[in-house]
Order: sequence, then C-alpha cells, then structure tokens
Amino acid sequence: MRTQVVIIGGGPAGLLLSQLLHRDGIETIVLERRSRDHVLSRIRAGVLEWGTVEMLRAAGVGARMDREGFVHDGTYLAAQNRGFRIGFKAATGKPVMVYGQTEVTHDLYAARDAAGGTIIDEAEGVMPHGLDGDAPHVTYVKDGTEHRIDCDFVAGCDGYHGVSRGCIPPGVLRAFERVYPFGWLGVLSETPPVSDELIYANHERGFALCSMRNARLSRYYVQVPLEDRVEAWSDDAFWDELRRRIPGDAADRLVTGPAVEKSIAPLRSFVAEPMRWGRLFLAGDAAHIVPPTGAKGLNLAVGDVHYLHTALAAHYRDGEDAGIETYSERALSRVWKCERFSWWMTTMLHRFPEQSTFDQRMQEAEIAYLETSVAAQTAMAENYVGLPY
Repeated sequence: MRTQVVIIGGGPAGLLLSQLLHRDGIETIVLERRSRDHVLSRIRAGVLEWGTVEMLRAAGVGARMDREGFVHDGTYLAAQNRGFRIGFKAATGKPVMVYGQTEVTHDLYAARDAAGGTIIDEAEGVMPHGLDGDAPHVTYVKDGTEHRIDCDFVAGCDGYHGVSRGCIPPGVLRAFERVYPFGWLGVLSETPPVSDELIYANHERGFALCSMRNARLSRYYVQVPLEDRVEAWSDDAFWDELRRRIPGDAADRLVTGPAVEKSIAPLRSFVAEPMRWGRLFLAGDAAHIVPPTGAKGLNLAVGDVHYLHTALAAHYRDGEDAGIETYSERALSRVWKCERFSWWMTTMLHRFPEQSTFDQRMQEAEIAYLETSVAAQTAMAENYVGLPY
C-alpha cells in the first residue's frame, strides 16, 4: 500500500489527526494494535479545554459534544472540608467542556468511517523503517500476513507503551520523568453528580476529586498508596473515605451506588525530547504523560495534533516545511508549561508519604491564597481552560 501519512495509534490523537488531514485532502492510514471495542471500552478523562472544543468543531466532530456535553464556567477547590469556587469564564472569558474521552473517540471513529477512512485494527508487530531517509515505510502483521505501507511521514500517536518513541536513537532521545508515590482509586457510578462543577479537595487524609460524565454518571477519585489493591476497597469503604475528604455540604448530598467500574491509576510526569526525528513525529502520550490532576492528558495530545496538522498541511499545500522543522520545539514549549501546571496542581492537593504538618499547612496556605487573590485565580484559570496554541 501507499499513503501520504501513516498514523500509528487509533486513539483520539491519531483519529483526530487523520480527520483533520482528510479535510485538507491528505491521505492517511491509521494502524491500531487493539480491537475497536477495546479502544472504545477505555475509561479516560472528561474535561476538554476550550481550544480542544474548537478543534473538534473544526474537524466536523463537535455536534454531539455540543448537544450532550456540559459547559463548566468554573471549579471548586477545598481544604480541610471547606471549599470555594474559581470562575474560569469570569477570569479568562472561556469555560471548559465536560465530555468523556471515550465519547470523543466514538465521534472520531464515526467521522472517519463516514469519510471512508482506512483504519486497520488489530495490526500486530507495527514497525516503522527508514525514518531518517526520504522514503519511510511501515510494516505490520494482520491475520498472519505481513503488510507494508510506503509513505511520506509517520505520526506516532501510539501512547506511552507504543513502538514509535523507541525508534528515535538512544543518543538523540532524552527522557524526563517524575513518578509520584501514590495513585488514584477511581469509581464510576450510575448516580447524579454531587456538584454541578468539579470539586478538587486537599485533606490531611489525602486528595479527592468529584467529577462526572453526564447527569446520571459520576466519576469520583481518592488518593491511595501505590501498593493498594482494588479488591481491598469495597464500595462502602470508598464512599466513606470520599465523604471524609470533601466539603461537608457536598458530603451531605452525595448520592452513592454500586461501582460500575473501579480501578487504581498510578501518577507520573514524563516528557520525551525531541518530538520529531527525521520523518517521524510523536504526538500525545507517546511523547508525554501528565498526572490527571490538571486535566491535561487528552488536551495536550490535541495541542500536538494542532501543530502537526498545520505543519503537514503547509507542506502539502504550499511546499513550506518551516512547520515541520519547528514542530518539536513549538509543541514542547506548550507541553512543558502544561507539565508545570499539572505538577503544581498535584503538589498542592496531594498528601505525600513524608509530608510533615508544616508541609500540610503550606498546602493549605497556597489554597487560601487562591481563594483571596484575583491574580492567582486568573493564572490558574488561564492554565485550566487551556494555553493558546
């Protein structure tokens, strides 16, 4: 086979890039190692920056999001069971959208299918070749048969554990990482959300987050030690712990129910540099991971797709390669700012294993400053709703 851009990874980053390039008349083939059912079964984040909302609309996949998503003009922060609100729209003129990543992926699959896009699921042994030359190609195995796709460029949108990042030589690739000494125990329940906006809570027992997927589906998290096992947490134990950590008025109105899904996710900050080598581009989790505290994972991937799409469109439309040459630098500039915000949110809100009473008071003072400072609230709001591309 022959195409212009091979996209490795059929998650939202790869599908969005394929959709945007298609609308510019650029041919793509998407290779995904898992089945479509598996991709669509993954429970992921649900807060979209406003730039992400506008990108999805520009890609022609925003109609259901606009019908079913929830526009949030702010969020709540709490310390020691007392909360206050930070208004995003009042501070920046922009809100955020609560719409699950799984739903975004559904919409992108539907759009690519409607356009006749080529998505090859359950592609095993995917491997790029010739990335440092002018004629790269990608091989993969499907149903026991090896296939080859010749192309102009390869976009690695295949996540942290994908093959793409490892194609950059060790002497070129640099990795920066911080692994946090705790995880998030998350519960999905078919219950009405406890709040009309998210609640981020700092507590001496640990962090908690109240989120949602829709008016009848809630997502809640509590910080737990990394060595905890999901099986050790009954539903009742989870709800009791959540109540202890959130503001009293929210605890009083919390509606509980059986967990539809329960899991523990570790937290890490990770960045790989560069995000381009030869004819290979990295985007999304293949290049960077953020702790979920700042709601940046999917949004960072969309930012990468913006830079990569515009660079490739200029190459094919105008023969202009400045965007390709500067892709890594431009993307990483925004990535590191978002990494900083996610690290700051994580550090401010979580209980660390060796944390002293002094450290706890410093966190509480930081949150108290946010409550009273317009400048601090504006800085937080600017980062939360999304830095400009």
